[in-house]
Amino acid sequence: MKIKDTKLNYTLNVVSRWVVGLVFLFSSFVKGVDPMGTMFKVQDYMSNWEILGMSFDWALPLAGVLAVGLICAEFLVGVMLILNSFRVVTAWMLTIMMAFFTVTTLFDAITNLVDDCGCFGDAIKLTNWQTFWKNVILDVPTVWILLTCRLRMKRRFERDCIVFIAGLAVMLVFCIYNINHEPVIDFRPWKVGNQMIDMEEGSTPKSYVTYKNKQTGETMEFESAKLMEYLSDSAWANTWEWESSRVEMPEIKAPGFSMLDMEGSDRALDMITAEEGLVIITIHHLEKIGAKDVEEIKTAITLAEENGKEIVLLTSALPEDIQTWMYENKIDGLEYYFADATAIETMMRGNPGFMYVQNAVVMNKGRKAIEL
Repeated sequence: MKIKDTKLNYTLNVVSRWVVGLVFLFSSFVKGVDPMGTMFKVQDYMSNWEILGMSFDWALPLAGVLAVGLICAEFLVGVMLILNSFRVVTAWMLTIMMAFFTVTTLFDAITNLVDDCGCFGDAIKLTNWQTFWKNVILDVPTVWILLTCRLRMKRRFERDCIVFIAGLAVMLVFCIYNINHEPVIDFRPWKVGNQMIDMEEGSTPKSYVTYKNKQTGETMEFESAKLMEYLSDSAWANTWEWESSRVEMPEIKAPGFSMLDMEGSDRALDMITAEEGLVIITIHHLEKIGAKDVEEIKTAITLAEENGKEIVLLTSALPEDIQTWMYENKIDGLEYYFADATAIETMMRGNPGFMYVQNAVVMNKGRKAIEL
């Protein structure tokens, strides 16, 4: 199909390139800020998807490379669309990527095997159906870009090569930096400065009781603290009878987060709301902790002791494994708690990671022993 070279058709090409290009740049940037988050999402797909009975568990070690490759490819397509570089190649790259994204997200929306595609990292969360329809909308300008990619062609090979190489280098360096450090822009719940519980609701559990009217069957619920006020009214006390009670725990703004002790009790709320502050060392994969990491952990313990701060270890390892590891590395007296590896990875990408929390506020975090 040949498209006439008219001013309108070319203008639509320019608008389409800028719209899709900006979306791709934004998508690649928020993923490039946190390549490990994208890697975890790729692993989700590999673990949950099967095609014709074939699983992709064998490819899990390649998840990191594929994540960085995807981020760089998205960024390059976005840059080349906006700067009008390698027009035909870029149009075909875009078409292939959008076809893949559309089919993948349609399958996701139907099966819900992966509940979030991570197309905008942790910056914007979309449902699977929202993601699919977003891709369908982008397919329209994508088709137009492909159909009109040869309009007003100009040969500028050297300039386009510079754009390609520079774009690849910039995003590759950006990804590598963020892999070796905590994300430069943190979109996750445990961002420095975030209040991890709603202090307006209070940081202590609230008890409620429900009483039933003996005559009408009407029920009313109120805080247990106000019970004596009602019972002091003899007329009310003779008319209403206790029916049930419940306890409402303050909600931590990090779904799935817990700090389980050896008895299985969740101590998270008590620990992060400590007024004197708490240093949390996180380890989501104990087998990847090396000698330098152990020294950094010992430095953090020393700093905490010198500043009079409580310090604990939060890990996904088995109790017997963490006990053996602490004995072998001569780490004594360090309290440890347990959590799901994914919850710890959401909290800190580093392994180990170090976080200082006070009154449920994230005061500081990093991959090295932090200032208190």
